[in-house]
Amino acid sequence: MQPLGLGDPLRWLLKGAKDGLAAPVIALFYGVCFWCMAAVLIGVFRNKPEYVMSIASGCLLVGPFLAMGLYEASRRREAGVRPALGASLTCWDKHIRSMGMLVMVLIVLELLWGRASLVVFAVFFNTGMPSTAGVLEAIFNPENMEFVLVYLAVGGLFAMLVYSTTVVSIPMILDRDTDAISAAITSIRVVFANPITMLWWGFLITLLIAVALLTWGLGLIVVGPWLGHASWHAYRGTVRWSEPPSAAAPPPEA
Repeated sequence: MQPLGLGDPLRWLLKGAKDGLAAPVIALFYGVCFWCMAAVLIGVFRNKPEYVMSIASGCLLVGPFLAMGLYEASRRREAGVRPALGASLTCWDKHIRSMGMLVMVLIVLELLWGRASLVVFAVFFNTGMPSTAGVLEAIFNPENMEFVLVYLAVGGLFAMLVYSTTVVSIPMILDRDTDAISAAITSIRVVFANPITMLWWGFLITLLIAVALLTWGLGLIVVGPWLGHASWHAYRGTVRWSEPPSAAAPPPEA
């Protein structure tokens, strides 16, 4: 575990921006994928707001795996190899077992998150699930402050679990071809070893995504790939290895 300062996340963002500019086609492709996810989330909020947290957790599940292609592009560029869209789309195939196990862990968290969200709605709205307008009214109504606090607390807890489990685990699997459990534990250790910096990094991620969503999600076309590339550098900046990568995960070929 490497000691981190508050300036490190800003350096990761700068390096991520350079990676995106160096491979604009790859960044655009994944950016459009992220925007499609946002469009689905917005559609669900309009029609079935009680499932927003469930869909949001699903996006948090799918997002890191889309970002794996961006990690591959950054990894190749770091190794002095030209990034390629085809390689980024298939980079997971050599790590299918580890990725499959990590998927199972995240699916469990997703299901628990969705169930907890529905329970909160059921407790505070025993007359039935509110409409979209009802949700907005409930959030901005001072009389419903208890609902807002509980809803945010539950969502924040599960968001922190997902964040801690995935912040460096997926790039670690790509880089070292390690098993999912070791990668998840390492990811959690990174957060606990540098709690202030990693909370700051999580805040920056949340802030940039929130700003991107203000433009009907179109901002994710830029912000999504940017954060994906930056997350690779976050992994490289938080974990140092005393031995070279395993033979199962050789340096990328031209």
